[in-house]
Amino acid sequence: MARGKESCFMAISTGKKPETRSQARTASSGAGPIKGQPGKTPARKRRSLGRNDTLVSAGMLEKAVKEILSRITLDRTWDIPYLAGYSRNGKTIYIDRHLPKSFTTRGREVEVDQFLILHEAVEKSLLAELGLVYQHAHQIALRAEEAAVRAEGVSWRDYDRFMDRFIKDAGDERLNRIPPDLDIKPYRDEHDSAVLRSMQKVVQRELRDGVTK
Repeated sequence: MARGKESCFMAISTGKKPETRSQARTASSGAGPIKGQPGKTPARKRRSLGRNDTLVSAGMLEKAVKEILSRITLDRTWDIPYLAGYSRNGKTIYIDRHLPKSFTTRGREVEVDQFLILHEAVEKSLLAELGLVYQHAHQIALRAEEAAVRAEGVSWRDYDRFMDRFIKDAGDERLNRIPPDLDIKPYRDEHDSAVLRSMQKVVQRELRDGVTK
């Protein structure tokens, strides 16, 4: 779910001096110094996706989204509460059919699907693989989405305001076409009974009418 009813942002200070990027990579690799060459560690082989591919990069985000899309299906033909969601099996990411694919900010047209795809993929993975509750998974996914937006050189405030204009809540007359396999865990964890009831009514009507994916 790309947009919840509330977003709680906390700044956590540990008081510990942050590691440099090279220190962090060395520590995580577990590799020790090369014998006879103090301070040097053996280079790990990895497939480079481009120059400086360990740094924040809009180009790298684009490649990451393409990799995600190679593993899932993007579906923009349904009404999705709070703009975006995913199927129960995680193989489909849904973006609301009425959300424009781009918006104009400060004289520049910005496509938005890539940011929502990243958010939903991260969120679903954290729920399915680590068993996090929605609220925790959503916060991590939201930070990833925000970082991606900023890496593209786009104002987060402009982006967020644009998204807010298209949110569909309980009782919204545009909320009348719900995918039968939409994962409802986010709405359950949020105790959003009003949206759940609205969705249930729509899905029951679709089942009666024989609406399928």
